[in-house]
Amino acid sequence: MKNNEAYHGYRITVPAEFEELFSHFYFAENKSDAPIIQTLLPAFQTMMVFSFGASLVLLSKENEAISMDKCLVLGPVKQAFTYILPAGGEMLVVNFKDDAFFRFFGTASLIGYLHPDDLLNDNCFTTLWVSLNALDTVSERVTQLLEFSRPYIQNRHPLTEQIIAMGNGPISLVKEISAQEKLSERSVQMNLKKHLGYSSKEISRYMRFLKAIELIQHLLLHNKPVNWFEVIETCGFYDQSQLIHDFKHYLNLSPSKYLRFQQEICNPRG
Repeated sequence: MKNNEAYHGYRITVPAEFEELFSHFYFAENKSDAPIIQTLLPAFQTMMVFSFGASLVLLSKENEAISMDKCLVLGPVKQAFTYILPAGGEMLVVNFKDDAFFRFFGTASLIGYLHPDDLLNDNCFTTLWVSLNALDTVSERVTQLLEFSRPYIQNRHPLTEQIIAMGNGPISLVKEISAQEKLSERSVQMNLKKHLGYSSKEISRYMRFLKAIELIQHLLLHNKPVNWFEVIETCGFYDQSQLIHDFKHYLNLSPSKYLRFQQEICNPRG
């Protein structure tokens, strides 16, 4: 990674109590006197980004510059994107998991990006940013975020529970749930898109790929080597070619290049 001494970024593990809601947090800071350009890999879910210091700039796939000075939500984020972290700037990324964003905001599909207060018609996230900005450490900010989230958590919809429990098996999720619940396939499809942010055509492929990403991250977290044939077999890919094709579809990266990206990211300390 470029500017190793100036750029400091790492994942933060989510406490067990919140594992159903968040996959992880990501923190980055620029200790230099000049902006640093970096790539943020997607979590394939909706992200909430907090910026501290000078305005953070996100670059879209169309190279549109999105300037943010406090907080922004994007998603579901399905491809890697570039961002510019200003001198002295800090960034904290909240990665929602499965239907968690819907359970907070009542929607899972966003068109573009927006401030989270616009979803609630309230200024509570601006108030949250002010309290986070006043804290001295990243761990204090994460704790504050988790405590803030408690009152907003809604129960998971039974259909979503079934979809997540079934995973990426060979049977069509929509057909299976439609038969079990005596619902039309269209009704199941609409619920799936509403709660998870993915269409029925996308969901099986997405869940298979997400399972591969989670397996890779688990192996790296425990300092174990990644065996690609194990990933193919465990996650239900037909062959290596299909694995490579899905990596390029979602990330525009080969599996080996994605692995190098992950190995360059420091794990949290303490």
